[in-house]
Amino acid sequence: MRVLCLLLLLLPVVPATALDCGPLTHRGAAFTVCRADAARDDLRLFLDDPETGKPLGSFANLQAMLAREGLDLAFAMNAGMYHQDRSPVGYYVEDGTERAPLIRSAGPGNFGLLPNGVFCIGEGRARVIETERFARERPACRYATQSGPMLVIDGALHPRFLRDSDSLYVRNGVGTSEDGRSVWFAISDRAVNFHRFATLFRDALGTPQALYLDGSISRLFAPDIGRQDGGFPMGPMVAVVSAARAAGD
Repeated sequence: MRVLCLLLLLLPVVPATALDCGPLTHRGAAFTVCRADAARDDLRLFLDDPETGKPLGSFANLQAMLAREGLDLAFAMNAGMYHQDRSPVGYYVEDGTERAPLIRSAGPGNFGLLPNGVFCIGEGRARVIETERFARERPACRYATQSGPMLVIDGALHPRFLRDSDSLYVRNGVGTSEDGRSVWFAISDRAVNFHRFATLFRDALGTPQALYLDGSISRLFAPDIGRQDGGFPMGPMVAVVSAARAAGD
């Protein structure tokens, strides 16, 4: 908790419509962490450009699409695994419309390393929910993306994580507070294993639930701290949208 308080003190002052982002060192590893307020920020998921019907694929394309609507992109991050055609691997809901079904079976790769989970954005709150719990409760989600594995489940690390694992990647994920108002997004600045990444959410950020989003292709758009990552085309993206800033702002 002390580390979390120090992070909040060090975060730059930014407009109320943008996330608070800043650096955090945890167990000798460097991370960039952003905090959204689900009751304040316009938090959404994006996949396709409605004009072309094709996946947006990049922060630049998402930014251009929003600009056509008089909106600004305040923050974005890749938000779940995807197939070669960039369609979501698991459950995906965008603006209330289910685009892909919930997957409950185990399988190859990180997504199938059960338990996995769903990041659900509702009205004024957001939750990370383990998949079987999600299947039972079926909460109302305006936006949702399924990914895996879960990093933290009810305050405990995923049981398959090894402290000394040599599987190292740049990783990104999301965790939520108990009341669903604080949403923490994190990306490692260097390659880390699952165990260290999960303890960031449990121990430094204090999130009782956290979900892995992806590794190796993990990217962040946070212009207020000068971060605009490029790279291979992405599938789903999570973003905070705001009213377009006037010239000179």
